Amino acid sequence: MIDPQKRKSVYYLYTHGMPIRAIARSLRIDKNTVRAIVVQKGEMPDKKRSDKIELSPEFLSRLYRECDGYGKRIHEKLTEEYDVGIGYSTLTGVIRELSIGKAIKRRCDEVEDQPGAEMQHDTSDYKVKLGATQVKVIGSLLYFRYSKIRYLKFYRFFNRFMMKCFFHEALMHWGYSAPLCIIDNTSLARLRGTGKNAVIVPEMEAFGKQYGFEFLCHEKGHANRKAGNERGFFTIETNFFPGREFQDLEDLNRQALDWATVRSAHRPAGKSRLIPARAFEFEQAYLTKLPALISPPYFEVQRGIDQYGYISFDSNFYWVPGLKRHEVKVLRYPDHIKVYHRRQVLIEYELPPLGVKNKKFYPPGRPRPRHEPKDRKNPTGDEEKILRGFSEKADAYLNFALKDQAGKQKHHFVRHLYRLYQRLSAELFEKTVARALSYRITDPDTMYRIALLQMKEANYHVPLVHIDEEFVNRPSFLEGRFSENPDLKRFTTTEEDENGSGTDEDA
Repeated sequence: MIDPQKRKSVYYLYTHGMPIRAIARSLRIDKNTVRAIVVQKGEMPDKKRSDKIELSPEFLSRLYRECDGYGKRIHEKLTEEYDVGIGYSTLTGVIRELSIGKAIKRRCDEVEDQPGAEMQHDTSDYKVKLGATQVKVIGSLLYFRYSKIRYLKFYRFFNRFMMKCFFHEALMHWGYSAPLCIIDNTSLARLRGTGKNAVIVPEMEAFGKQYGFEFLCHEKGHANRKAGNERGFFTIETNFFPGREFQDLEDLNRQALDWATVRSAHRPAGKSRLIPARAFEFEQAYLTKLPALISPPYFEVQRGIDQYGYISFDSNFYWVPGLKRHEVKVLRYPDHIKVYHRRQVLIEYELPPLGVKNKKFYPPGRPRPRHEPKDRKNPTGDEEKILRGFSEKADAYLNFALKDQAGKQKHHFVRHLYRLYQRLSAELFEKTVARALSYRITDPDTMYRIALLQMKEANYHVPLVHIDEEFVNRPSFLEGRFSENPDLKRFTTTEEDENGSGTDEDA
């Protein structure tokens, strides 16, 4: 077969006057071949195989639908029912060429690994056992493409602020950043558009500039553009989770940090047996070195100090020094908060672990404030637990009564029922709950009247209070014997005597 470039040379020489025999001698080609190339004007002949099988697109499309797109079955029908001797690989090639069935995806751009060129970020959901509970966590992974080092952390939820906190923590840990960060079309960083037409949220664009990188969204459906990150999530499932136990989220992240930055970083990766930690040392010369100190991300909220000196933030209460009830500014950082007033820091608190709610916090080493916030939440979980454990009837009644109640209404009902439980004897409370359940009653006042009715019907007598005769030997009783007698005159003085009417002194 004559090379296309040589064919063009033959035709070029012939058109410029060189004889066919001279062309054949100089290019060492048979003279008959030169004549054929001249006839073809130097182009490659479009020859078709004499035994090539032509399949109608309409016929193949119909067969594709009948066989639900299964190529093996299509091949069987062609060879057995229609006596078409086509190879299986040839058939699948024809189906792809004619774009029959599923649309053919456009290939994503293939980018070579270059030192310092890019890093990749993505998140993935996992079901993980923390202690004895199976919970959903979100794994966030940052991956440097050339050196293949990673930074991994898990969250219970992941929003734009958490994304900023993760990037700050990961990049400050490594001390370097790449100029590009490949992400998917997530709304956490993308304002509108997809792929190369994506517009990044101005807030996130400004955030990236602090660390010397820009966000770049890959094309829709081209997750392989960040294949290193996708492979990292597979490695997490097959290498990090198996055989490990986690007590809580903090323990999970401690082990994830060691696995990603120590174990995986010093272990040969892939067929090249590249060690990420050593490759990263080489890549640092091409990356952007970060300053030693970059202010961590934060967001700002306004809060008012209540009459007891507390502010509420994230379902907890924090005491603020001073005597005034002014408005303060709270800056929420990744792991702590700062309270400002007129640009002055009043106090700083470490944030409690995730899930801690309705707690009061005040500075260590100071006397505990005497009062509590008036609007402090008062849950009824303990009361409900006691009531449900009282009897099966009480548990069934609570299931019925709380079915359509929520929020304050639910807590209000549980408190009333628990108050009734404390006032009644066990036998009487059991009868009251059973009757309320049979008549589908949830009104607290009606239940109180049911209890009174039960007492009347059963000729109920209030049990006598047991008095411990040994009270006279208690230290408090003995101490009280030597105290001064109280002044009881004001209880024996009449109202007229208090007003001074009819006394000799007034006369």
